[in-house]
Amino acid sequence: MTSQTAPFGVVAEPGKFVVQTRPKVDTPPEGWVLIDICAVGLCGTDYHIFEGKHPFLDYPRVIGHELSGRVARDSLGWKAGELVVINPYLTCGTCRSCRRGKPNCCSNIEVLGVHRDGGLTPQLAVPAGNLIAAEGLTPHQAAMVEFLAIGAHAVKRSMINKGDEVLVTGVGPIGIGVALFARLNGGQVTLLDLDRSRLEMAQETFGFDRGFDSIEATLRDTDGFDVVLDATGHQAAIESGFVAVAHGGTYTLVSVVKDTIRFSDPEFHKREMSLLGSRNALREDFDWVMAAIRNKDIDTDALCSDVISLEQLSERFSALASDRTELIKVIVQLQC
Repeated sequence: MTSQTAPFGVVAEPGKFVVQTRPKVDTPPEGWVLIDICAVGLCGTDYHIFEGKHPFLDYPRVIGHELSGRVARDSLGWKAGELVVINPYLTCGTCRSCRRGKPNCCSNIEVLGVHRDGGLTPQLAVPAGNLIAAEGLTPHQAAMVEFLAIGAHAVKRSMINKGDEVLVTGVGPIGIGVALFARLNGGQVTLLDLDRSRLEMAQETFGFDRGFDSIEATLRDTDGFDVVLDATGHQAAIESGFVAVAHGGTYTLVSVVKDTIRFSDPEFHKREMSLLGSRNALREDFDWVMAAIRNKDIDTDALCSDVISLEQLSERFSALASDRTELIKVIVQLQC
């Protein structure tokens, strides 16, 4: 390998992950900063890309959007060696949502590792405005900030208040993040997941005392929840969640599916239900997550299931994607 090339982790097509040698970025575009990538968190999105289930993606794709890194050289006010969290949402700044302070749902958004190539490579150029100083965090913690920010954003968007009865359906990494920040905001959190072993793992690891493995059991002793947040990524589960919302409550869809979602309009209207979508995260959500990690309100050691190299990922990607029951967050260590 020459100094002008580097390994890139690429999903070439559904079911095929490869490490390819490609040219390195040497001179970043104006306004961009060159970052030495330290660590990359594997997300449900990455597994969905591998499985061919993501609705917003073309192949081949360099994956990786949960990123931490160090500034490669002094540039645009950033000092070489500074640890940063990378906000992977590249936005236009001019569309209606950007002008209204909602760049997380920019009409022209490009998410690193999804709409354009991501950071599963030793070096990446990123717009300076997408860098967040990560002082007080480790590189592994910094790589977990983005996925937790998605949960934090959903909680803020749902306006969870102290004492609210909250149901989180689906306890994958995003669902766990939702549940943790709902609890930090004062919500009384109940978990729902059809996989009993995964449900028990989430309860035991993070101290949630209420969990159910069926919607029927969940609703047996309640007239509904003030806020229900879906993180299942499954059409049928999303549709079944409507009945769990109490009259006057809110249903927030955090996961995204390719399917059309159908629900009973009379049931929806009689509850005067608020139905929300939650997409990505805002800078304030990143800040909340980083403060929570620094304050030890979030146990990042418990979130980290494994640390592997890019070469190990090439060998294990298929197995990781096929059985995620015991996984929360796998970190791919690149350098730093």
